[in-house]
Amino acid sequence: QLLMNGSTGIAVGMATNIPPHNLREIVAALTAMIDEPDLDVKGLLKHVKGPDFPTGGEMLNSKRELRQIYESGQGAIRLRGTYKLETLPRGKRQIIIHSIPYTVNKAELVEQIAQVIVSRKLPQVTDVRDESTGDVRIVLELKAEASPETALAYLYKHTPLQTNFNVNLTCLLPTANPAVGQPARVTLRDLCRQFLDFRMTVVTRRLEHEKRQLESRLHILEGLAKIYDDLDRAIRIIRKAESRADAAKQLMAAFKLDQVQADAILEIRLYQLARLEIEKIRAERTEKRRRVKEIEGLLARPRERWKLIRQELTALGEKYGDARRTALAAGDDLSYDPEAYIVHEEATVILSRDGWLKRVREVKDPTATRLREGDAVAAVLPGTTRDRLVLFSTRGTVYVLRVADVPATTGYGEPVQSLLKFGDGERVAAARLVREAGDGPQAALPGLAEKTVIVATAKGYGFRATPDLSETTRAGRRVARVGEGDEIVSIEPVLGTTVVVATRRGKMLRFPLEEVVELAGPGRGVILMRPSKEDDDRIVGALALPKDATFIAVTPEGGERRIALGEVPAGRRAGKGQKVVKRGGVAGVKRMDEVG
Repeated sequence: QLLMNGSTGIAVGMATNIPPHNLREIVAALTAMIDEPDLDVKGLLKHVKGPDFPTGGEMLNSKRELRQIYESGQGAIRLRGTYKLETLPRGKRQIIIHSIPYTVNKAELVEQIAQVIVSRKLPQVTDVRDESTGDVRIVLELKAEASPETALAYLYKHTPLQTNFNVNLTCLLPTANPAVGQPARVTLRDLCRQFLDFRMTVVTRRLEHEKRQLESRLHILEGLAKIYDDLDRAIRIIRKAESRADAAKQLMAAFKLDQVQADAILEIRLYQLARLEIEKIRAERTEKRRRVKEIEGLLARPRERWKLIRQELTALGEKYGDARRTALAAGDDLSYDPEAYIVHEEATVILSRDGWLKRVREVKDPTATRLREGDAVAAVLPGTTRDRLVLFSTRGTVYVLRVADVPATTGYGEPVQSLLKFGDGERVAAARLVREAGDGPQAALPGLAEKTVIVATAKGYGFRATPDLSETTRAGRRVARVGEGDEIVSIEPVLGTTVVVATRRGKMLRFPLEEVVELAGPGRGVILMRPSKEDDDRIVGALALPKDATFIAVTPEGGERRIALGEVPAGRRAGKGQKVVKRGGVAGVKRMDEVG
């Protein structure tokens, strides 16, 4: 019952999830164990190929994985739907999904596939239709020259078309108290052994019960035989008796019968006194005697009972068994390349000061972009959907995601916290695009070949580093360690050998890049400049430029002032700097190539 139909349940402190199996395979395994009682899981798996789900599908587990599942009583069965390719007139093709994984809702699956197509995450497929009647038939229309394997690889990864069935072979085993079971996680061999022992108990009890029934009937037949041997005398006794009880008493005395036999004789109808009926009763007695002797032989020899159990199981499999529905496709995984699903087109990423992110085709006027009240544009990054967006946070974490994954909208966009796992109070300190051209992701800051960046914090710490700009998870990748009350304020590419650091009070300091430590992993670095505590000053940015370069100081009101490096007093790292911008203060510094 458990292996055939499967079972799912949750109780206090335990759960079970047993997949269904094929009846013919189970019968084959059970009969093999009858023939070889010490058969292990490996031997049983020659007959049981794995779960067999009523919805069909393909099972991707290898034989080794299945053996581990059935030996440990737990594991994951990987299932996916099956398909075929149909060719239509004019060279059109379509994928027909004709089975889906067990427990997957077909309507929800079709809806998810439709959402994937509408969101343009699967460019190989143009439409999906559910043409199912009695059987599953989900139609996916392919673009011309599109690879069906590529389309299916995406669906297997991102929709329930491929899913896991978590096996948990937990069940209640019999104990000395029939009313109380002992929960245990069992193996395939345990289940088969328990079932066979149960069948032996049931068959033994059935035979014992049948023997008792036969002996009871034989007892009555023996009494009838005595009466039929002297029927006329019995009739005279009955006719002369004063009552039924008196007749029974006289019959018992005359023919040496007991009460049960006497009552049975008195219940006989007249037609049963015919010679033919008497012969039938005698034949029945002979047959009953033969059957009792046969049962006694079965009860005396356990081996004969096992033969009987084997015959019954075989007959059950032949009568009710059917072909396996879940196909075995171990190791036949389709290759998945995320880049194959990106429609290559121009795209511009817009990041607002309050952390709202969106993607649009083009931006003619950044000031006209739609923003929430009180918000402002922080970064406009033109590129393509195949580029990668790099966000450096104030906590020293870098987040890298594909531009194609940034929500495309003309509205406000989505808060960055909904796309990435930002902590409380964590904000975007800098945003860049990674270009896939050139030397790959590491060559990635727009239009620049340099890989090294200089990092600065509000309290004046900083360092050089070559961050890994490959794609991250939603949790990001740590690139810097920030002290309590401190935060990252700028991450800029190293373009030269001279460093300039600015504070919001307008102080600046210039010193050689070689004085800045280069770190191979996350760290705090060294002091670049000491902001004045008396003035509640803080660092707003740091740049590494050629010695004859010019840079921009941005005022809190958004104004810009060009400053040549020669105007900044030279000194050594960790100095306090001198006042360069005497009015209005400084909100940040940026390179000349960022102007406009």
